[in-house]
Amino acid sequence: MGTLNDEYLKYPERSYGMDHDRYEWSMLQDRKPISWPNKKKVALWINVGLQFFPLNQKGIPFKVPGGMTKPYPDLRHYSLRDYGNRVGIYRFLKAFDRYNIKPTFAVNTRLAERYPYLIDKIKERGDEIMCHGFDMDALHYGGQNIHEENELIKRSLDGLRKLTGQEINGWISPAKNESENTPDILKANDIEYFCDWVNDDMPYQFKTNNGLLTAMPLPTELDDHFIILNNLHAAEDWADQVEDALDFMLQESTTQGGRVLGLNIHPWVLGQPHRIQYLERVLERFSKNEAVWSTSPNEIIHHWKQDL
Repeated sequence: MGTLNDEYLKYPERSYGMDHDRYEWSMLQDRKPISWPNKKKVALWINVGLQFFPLNQKGIPFKVPGGMTKPYPDLRHYSLRDYGNRVGIYRFLKAFDRYNIKPTFAVNTRLAERYPYLIDKIKERGDEIMCHGFDMDALHYGGQNIHEENELIKRSLDGLRKLTGQEINGWISPAKNESENTPDILKANDIEYFCDWVNDDMPYQFKTNNGLLTAMPLPTELDDHFIILNNLHAAEDWADQVEDALDFMLQESTTQGGRVLGLNIHPWVLGQPHRIQYLERVLERFSKNEAVWSTSPNEIIHHWKQDL
């Protein structure tokens, strides 16, 4: 067996921290402490995924998590996703209003086209809307033709902006999957923040060829689909883990400044009659804690940038 050539270990982006130049390397505890309005300690933002999973999904380059799993037509899973957008979502809205919690909605553009009554309801409420791509089968991925992806992002954003009447400056990719070009294309299409990278507990500046994006924390580790359906934990376990995260962040904020707690939830998961009580339990816990600031990503970013 021969030895490795010296060239094998050479990498043009080799540097301290991360081997790329997308963002500056920094340890969380070394950053300047952030102050939230009214001396709040934890900025809470709850992201509700309003998703459309095509019945005839292509699965290119992979089957999206939460998508169809049975041979076509997989009506069992298709109709369960539809349940969330017709039934579970209204349990969510009642719970948010009962506990005075402000949600944000990540919407597939194709869902906005197919469920106008749901978009009208969110518009009436005045909640923030972000784009969740075109649909859950329209993936962004490494090696994707840049012109194809550019058209997909433009189609998604132009369509959702027209249907909602909002500026739409936030983004989360279907399955949180990206190509090497996705952040650059997003910024070129007037996106200001995105939620695909899950490597921090606070916002940070992310470099693109077209200017800076803000990377917003939205941890997969607290996602209801990930915990309940992927890791096979009980809904009560999901609630326990969310409350544990809140308790720890409140404790950490006493010495390191304000923190951000992001929750990604889905009405077809937690909107079930046997699970909704655990979402209500968590929302009640948030509402009773005076140190929690229930808000939207844009509001968090606005105050975070003021303290930079």
